[in-house]
Amino acid sequence: MPQDASPEPELGNMPEYSVSEISGAVKRMVEDQFGHVRVRGELGRVSRPASGHVYLDLKDDRAVLSGVVWKGNASRLSLKLEQGLEVIATGRLTTFPGQSKYQIVIDSIEPAGVGALMALLEERRKKLAAEGLFDADRKKPIPYLPDVIGVVTSPSGAVIRDILHRVRDRFPRHVLIWPTRVQGETAAAEIAAGINGFNALSADGPIPRPDLIIVARGGGSVEDLWPFNEEVVVRAAAQSAIPLISAVGHETDTTLIDFASDLRAPTPTAAAEHAVPVRADLVVQVMDMAARQHRVMTRRLEQARTTVRSLARALPRPERLLDMQRQRLDLTTERLTAQRARIFQDRRSALTTWSGRLEARRPQALVTQSRKELDTLAQRLARRRLTSVEFARRAFEPASGRLPRVLDQHLTSIRQRLEQSSRLLVSMSHEGVLERGFALALDAEGGLIRSADAARSAGAFSLEFARRDRVVVQTVDGRPAQPKTAKASKGPRKGQGELF
Repeated sequence: MPQDASPEPELGNMPEYSVSEISGAVKRMVEDQFGHVRVRGELGRVSRPASGHVYLDLKDDRAVLSGVVWKGNASRLSLKLEQGLEVIATGRLTTFPGQSKYQIVIDSIEPAGVGALMALLEERRKKLAAEGLFDADRKKPIPYLPDVIGVVTSPSGAVIRDILHRVRDRFPRHVLIWPTRVQGETAAAEIAAGINGFNALSADGPIPRPDLIIVARGGGSVEDLWPFNEEVVVRAAAQSAIPLISAVGHETDTTLIDFASDLRAPTPTAAAEHAVPVRADLVVQVMDMAARQHRVMTRRLEQARTTVRSLARALPRPERLLDMQRQRLDLTTERLTAQRARIFQDRRSALTTWSGRLEARRPQALVTQSRKELDTLAQRLARRRLTSVEFARRAFEPASGRLPRVLDQHLTSIRQRLEQSSRLLVSMSHEGVLERGFALALDAEGGLIRSADAARSAGAFSLEFARRDRVVVQTVDGRPAQPKTAKASKGPRKGQGELF
């Protein structure tokens, strides 16, 4: 016989649950079983909305767990949450009925181990180094004796006291403190703001601009020093126009700001020693240099004095130098005197020769010869002038016969153009238009009225017809009255006539 199948439950006896009841039962079961858990995983999506809460995903190679850090806990986190960081989150599991999902409400979060942080640190170091932020040619020289030193650190720690004490002992300088947190979620932003704030100060402003910046912090774990590995801090240090010394942690601690700074000091106290020299040593050094300078100058002066004495012994006496020059002057004077006598004799001989030549050619003979030549030229000119006049007269006689005829033709042409212009003037003048039955409307001053509105506003106007006949029109309440015909006298009108 076949076995009997298992009896199916009767649907009518199964209890019915609402969606909210099922969600509530699941929520209580999850919270009872996982009221306090520690979950290890890699950070996936990290979201920070304006509310201040942090939403994230914890994942491994097979599953994803949603998580949330409420605003109060998020502000106390010492670790900056970044995608790819392996962490250990502590909190409780719960459900979110609105989306039928479960999540972990995180109370605290810490890196899964130093190895994970160091791997993230190495990856970030390579990225920033590829951008050239750590190049040696970007390093600026540290000033030997800065007037103002800016320090970015916590105002309440032992670091600032060590720096101030060391600067005061070595060489007192003006120190400005930019107070910041050096640990926690907001520390990186505050440190970067301090570096940028010192760079933004004006050189002639009420707050003096530092000549040197020191970014300092005491020792601590990798997690405590992590703000100095953040990109915002490293970029601010690399872009600082003011030389910057990093003094973070102890000598064995290394952060990314050390690579971007212009000088890395092993401790904050060492940073103060790099910032200013020892005043007493500097005074001794200056006094030693002054003494050396005095000895060198004394030695140089003595050497110069000895050299001058040696040269003076080798020089001849001034009288001997002048004897030779005096003898040369006497010889030159004798030569000049003899040469002047020869020049005078040559000039006298030349003058005598020219005088004889001028005597041979007397002025009267020259004048007579010139007059004869002038008479000859005058006769030639008279003959040439008579010949030119006769030639012009022969050339003008044919033209004189044609001149009256050409003149008559020219006058006839001018008379015809004048008659045409007269007829055109008459046809285009306003008098010709008036002869055809038109009239001109004139105001009291004789101006032309061009519209009915202008005639009504004039009060009285006149109509001028052909041969300067005029009729005066008087308007009544803006309408023209019945005019009486009147004939204006020719010539300019004196006064205004009446129609009534």
